[in-house]
Amino acid sequence: MPILKQESHLPVLVDVTHSTGRKDILAPCAKAALAAGADGIMVEVHPDPATALSDAAQRLDIDEFNRFYNEVKKSGLF
Repeated sequence: MPILKQESHLPVLVDVTHSTGRKDILAPCAKAALAAGADGIMVEVHPDPATALSDAAQRLDIDEFNRFYNEVKKSGLF
């Protein structure tokens, strides 16, 4: 992350959904990415992940996203 930010003028976003593939560690990984200097976080959200056409196991539903967001926001990293 630091090298990418040093070498580019573009914002750096981290997709914690695809990089982890696991819902249970999205928030800690998002906080780590922000602490390392990420400009933003991407996460997959679907109203009914079980019916998603792809990546159902790693998608958050709306309630899970709200908990994820609140946990990351509580960290004060953004």
